Amino acid sequence: MLLAIDIGNTNILIGGLKDGNIVFKARIATDRTRTSDQYGVEIKNMIEAFGAKLSDISDCIISSVVPPVFNSVCTGVIKIIGKQPMVVGPGLKTGLNIHVDVPSQVGSDRIVIAVAALAEYKTPLILIDMGTATTIEVVEPENVYLGGVIFPGVKVSLDALTSRAAQLPGISLDKPRNVIGKNTIDCMRSGTMYGNAAMIDGIVDRIEEELGHKSTLIATGGLAQFITPLCKRKIIVEKDLLLKGLYILYQKNKK
Repeated sequence: MLLAIDIGNTNILIGGLKDGNIVFKARIATDRTRTSDQYGVEIKNMIEAFGAKLSDISDCIISSVVPPVFNSVCTGVIKIIGKQPMVVGPGLKTGLNIHVDVPSQVGSDRIVIAVAALAEYKTPLILIDMGTATTIEVVEPENVYLGGVIFPGVKVSLDALTSRAAQLPGISLDKPRNVIGKNTIDCMRSGTMYGNAAMIDGIVDRIEEELGHKSTLIATGGLAQFITPLCKRKIIVEKDLLLKGLYILYQKNKK
């Protein structure tokens, strides 16, 4: 079984994959203060909580956008499985033709998502990842990675609003009953949910205008399932692109 780990700004995604199938997946909080021993124990506990054993793990692949946490997680993994993980980064074969100013600056999670999407869908693609940040990336025919857009994620924007406005409370991200709210909470919920949906619609329209053609739209990330149904554009939601992409990259690069 392959242990696949993606270290994000808010959560660390842990998955076990066998023959391309996801056997288990779990999330733990990203914490910059944890040691390698703490991460090792927590990852071990997650593996065993889903009925797997450390002896079942044949190898590991890690992607990370949080450098301070990467070393702790990587060392923790080595301690529990006794193997050096494969790391998503420069030098790894991806199958992408990256056309950006500094290819090494493209987040590893964005590369992983693009690789996974290309395995299941035909280009041109516009990929939307809704996590701590919302990222939109463009993949053209011949696997050309053109670049994309990054803006604050749904919860980051909402947290900024509630922390800076004394009379605005925290809210849940439930679907608004109407666009026009009749009380403070409904107004905030509508602004947050429909505002992000409209932002995605608007940016996608501008991207396609710049490209001169339509693209297949695919969304992933924890908040995609809540926001994309409110978009006017048809968007395919794929929950497991990160784990699928990590598995594909491992198969492409394993010795």
